[in-house]
Amino acid sequence: MSKDFILKTSRNDILRVTAYGLDNLLYSPCLIFVHGFKGFKDWGFWKFTANYFADKGYFVLSFNFSHNGIGDNPTEFTELEKFSNNTFSLEIDELNELIENYNSGFFGKTNNKKIGLLGHSRGGAVSILTAAGNKLVSALSVWASVAKIDRYTERQKKEWREKGFVEIINARTKQLMLINLALLDDIEKNKDSSLNLEKALNSIKIPFLIVHGEQDVTVPVKEAELLYEWSDKNNSEMEIIRSAGHTFNIVHPFSGSNEKFDIALTKTEKFFNKNLFKEINDD
Repeated sequence: MSKDFILKTSRNDILRVTAYGLDNLLYSPCLIFVHGFKGFKDWGFWKFTANYFADKGYFVLSFNFSHNGIGDNPTEFTELEKFSNNTFSLEIDELNELIENYNSGFFGKTNNKKIGLLGHSRGGAVSILTAAGNKLVSALSVWASVAKIDRYTERQKKEWREKGFVEIINARTKQLMLINLALLDDIEKNKDSSLNLEKALNSIKIPFLIVHGEQDVTVPVKEAELLYEWSDKNNSEMEIIRSAGHTFNIVHPFSGSNEKFDIALTKTEKFFNKNLFKEINDD
């Protein structure tokens, strides 16, 4: 069973949230799914994954960042102006607000304060940076996460500033999508502080799982190795899935699971079971 919510942020932006496993809300841990760049809560594997974990006893929140480009139509990019002005810092703030709203009872009364984050690609980086500063997060897993926030050459940055934007093509929809200077300004201003993944992981002491596809051409597996290198080995583990790509060979629209994605799902379930449900039993 799922239910849709609209959460208005402190900036008066809208987060569209779908909650799964409502019957689990009172006593079970909460998992929050964090989509990546050009991602959204109804893309490919997210609904399947949400129902999977709800069936396993979790309360699950899957949501769209306010500036991810998705509006009332859950699968189409209709808010391209917002998309063009999105930033990492905005997404971190919004994820923190979602966590606080869960904790304060926005989705209903809960006696369980255990929260796990699961972020994919850019959403992995946002999850890491959020967890580093939010004591309400109890466990963290990332799928195909980036390890580099600043992914642009000096030449690219120069052209970006001269034009005032960069253009990207959405391979799925064929839309031309612009990214304004807000993102570049955010990266350059904060890459050594609030957007520094190495510093964030140096400070994280909660359980941390990295899952990455060996054949990921979007985010090379060496970035997973960097994240692991920066993390506390007493709390972290890494799973490299052979012959798997950036989305573990899942496509959109979703057409079913596969062997590679099943590995990612099973590994992540075991991780959260050990570190969220176990804590409940120990309390």
